[in-house]
Amino acid sequence: MRISYSPESIEDLRHLREFIEINNPMAAQKAAASILKGIQQLKSFPYLGVEVSQAPNPEMIRDLIIGNYIVRYL
Repeated sequence: MRISYSPESIEDLRHLREFIEINNPMAAQKAAASILKGIQQLKSFPYLGVEVSQAPNPEMIRDLIIGNYIVRYL
């Protein structure tokens, strides 16, 4: 499985890191690394997340919960 990121997802991660970094630079780095590591698991386990029942194709769109964050993927 190949992972590609939308421009919006890259921008969201950048904003999240900048927001956390204001109060705790180390926590910002850990949060971003944790999210990216979780996403990398999808290479081996593409069905790791839960189906998004409200989506037009719930079997195709999934949410991966990583700590306090949700990564939506197709």
